[in-house]
Amino acid sequence: MPTIVIPDDFPPVMGTSAAYRQLAEKAAAQDVRYYDTLAASEEDLIARIGDADVVINIRSFSRFTTEVFRRCPKLRLLSLWGTGTDHVDLPAARQAGVTVTNTPGVAAISIGEHCLALMLAVARQLPLSDAFTRTGEWRRLPMAQMHGKTLGIVGLGAIGRQFARLGKGIGMRVVAWTLHPNPALGFELVSLDELLRTSDVVSIHLRLSPQTTGLIGMPQLALMKPRAILINTARGAIVDEAALVEVLATRRIAGAGLDVFETEPLPAGHPLTLLENVVFTPHAAGITPEAVEAGLQMAIQNVWDYFAGTPANVVAG
Repeated sequence: MPTIVIPDDFPPVMGTSAAYRQLAEKAAAQDVRYYDTLAASEEDLIARIGDADVVINIRSFSRFTTEVFRRCPKLRLLSLWGTGTDHVDLPAARQAGVTVTNTPGVAAISIGEHCLALMLAVARQLPLSDAFTRTGEWRRLPMAQMHGKTLGIVGLGAIGRQFARLGKGIGMRVVAWTLHPNPALGFELVSLDELLRTSDVVSIHLRLSPQTTGLIGMPQLALMKPRAILINTARGAIVDEAALVEVLATRRIAGAGLDVFETEPLPAGHPLTLLENVVFTPHAAGITPEAVEAGLQMAIQNVWDYFAGTPANVVAG
């Protein structure tokens, strides 16, 4: 039985799950080590996983660098909960002979619904309306109707496709741009510039990579309509945050719904927090019980598939 380490389950999701109970039943207790705190440093992470054959990684705060792979010579499999790999040096993993897997698609429904909620909350100014009504101030704020508007999807992975379907379901026209165009997906594909110019809502659904970091900067934001809304549930660094603050503060776009940020947690007093036309959530779009359990089950199943000789959901190796 391989030594399996879960080094960073904080706040805990794995330890309280049915998936973890099943893991403990299938694997001998002495072969599974579980930590419900974050590794405080790279040294701390290495101390936790230095003799592991398998790491099931929960939080992207744990960074798997060249040094981590070098000093964990037994490591054969890194099973990630989630789809993002920006915290893993994938070339270093390949060089070290470590297979890396993830859990694609399991949170698509949850995140798609969250995108819809953020869009409507911004369009109808729900947080402000709620705050005013609670204090007895009967203010009917301007609201935007989404039926008949254009939804621009940037990235047609499972999440982008799910939100596109929801947008169509409420009567929106959907256009899309993606790094890997595939007309067979059935969406109207346009250039990124055209999407930004013509969309009433622009929603980001890309992985963070050198190719996508800063993809949406001031030149791109300047193309958007004055009444447009930006939604980002992907990664904060895909959008130039300083440029976003500027266009929101000057009302060059109408608003934004943000679940992700360049720095997480979002620091107190951050310029974004001073703006009334932004709705925030704390990188929680995929954290429904259904999505969490499905993702944890897949992260564990990826371990058994690897040792059965039929590795699945491989992103490196």
